[in-house]
Amino acid sequence: MRGMAGQPNRLRSTMTFAETAMWALLRRRGFEGWKFRRQTRIDPWIADFCCYDLKLVIELDGGVHRLREAEDKARDADLTRREFTILRFGNEAVLTNPNLMLEAIRRHAAGRPPPHPSGSA
Repeated sequence: MRGMAGQPNRLRSTMTFAETAMWALLRRRGFEGWKFRRQTRIDPWIADFCCYDLKLVIELDGGVHRLREAEDKARDADLTRREFTILRFGNEAVLTNPNLMLEAIRRHAAGRPPPHPSGSA
């Protein structure tokens, strides 16, 4: 998750290889009908992926996140106060075992009513 310095449109066009692979799994309601957005603003943050219906943020972390652990903790705490759940995965996990992330999303969504097929209520 990036701070205000990055703009969502620019970030969408410069996604990492792992982000691109994850987006291929989530886009166009491709994962069990849930609508995800990529590089979306949740003021003051920009989330890698977010499903507002599930109150779920997915963050893909590369090596630079080891240097920003305190910042990531503060962001996670802020989003948790806003009732979001944050799932963090290393970039390598997306590329080597994407089913790990999909199963974590599935567990988070368990017990919630399925999304409306047309995308509207």
